[in-house]
Order: sequence, then structure tokens, then C-alpha cells
Amino acid sequence: MANHKSAEKRHRQSLKRRLRNRQTKAKIRTLSRAVVEVTPETSADDCAERLRSAKSAIAKAAAKGILHKKNSSRKISPLHKAAATARA
Repeated sequence: MANHKSAEKRHRQSLKRRLRNRQTKAKIRTLSRAVVEVTPETSADDCAERLRSAKSAIAKAAAKGILHKKNSSRKISPLHKAAATARA
């Protein structure tokens, strides 16, 4: 346990940050799954919209420091591939 007032505050801040980061990562996983699980019946517009929203969420997480820039690139690349195969 924290013994100093400043350490207690840092612990409270880390818990808030951890919760916020977990929510963001869960959102990214959900949006990424929506892109990967596109069926042939899905319209091209819907597929493009799903890809755009997933890319946006990943880029925002990288900008905020939740994900590393290179980690975000690794997550976006297979989404493009999945969207391309869905269109074909």
C-alpha cells in the first residue's frame, strides 16, 4: 500500500487510467472483429464504414499513447487485408 499522500494519488490515477485504457482496447477489439467477420452479403459501403471506424479508433488510441504507433500499424494492416478479401 501507498504510504505517502502523493503515492496514494498516483495509485488512484493509475486505476482510472487502467480502466480507460481497458475500455478503449475492448472497443478496438470489437470494431476489428466487425471488420474481420464481414460476410459476402455485406455491402461494400458497410464494409468500408466498418474499416474506417476501426482504423479511426486504433489511430486515436495510438495518439493518446494507449497503443504504440507500430502496434497500431500491426493492427490496421490485417484489417485492410480482410476488407480487400471481403470485397473480392
